[in-house]
Amino acid sequence: MDDSWREISTSWQGGTAFLGTNKDGAQVQIGKLENQTGIGPMETVLVALAGCSGDDILGILKKKRQDVTDLKINVRGKRAKNPPRVYTEIHVEYILHGNGLKEKDVAQAVHLSEEKYCSVSAMLGKTAKISTSFTILASNEAV
Repeated sequence: MDDSWREISTSWQGGTAFLGTNKDGAQVQIGKLENQTGIGPMETVLVALAGCSGDDILGILKKKRQDVTDLKINVRGKRAKNPPRVYTEIHVEYILHGNGLKEKDVAQAVHLSEEKYCSVSAMLGKTAKISTSFTILASNEAV
């Protein structure tokens, strides 16, 4: 287990925009700068949940030798009415494309991510009820 600190640097860009940069130079804009719209701070939390769980699920399915050709994750959250307006409900929808994907393996991968591996889910689960669903499609099948 890695106990090292994670670090980012965030700089104000004007308006309501901030630019976050990690140690490797990757960047994300949060908030709006003139005509350039960015992702809102609370939306980035949902992106983090999707990325964290998606990475887990792909890793688990790879170990199970499941042939995933595409993964789309839709996340929606409902926030409390009063400050600090944390998420109270979150739904995560996974849409997997692949060749011969087994429903049992996908369900297990989603469950393991939710209950064991995804640290973002673990944190958000302290304030929000998180539900999930998934759809399995063939590689060439449209959504």
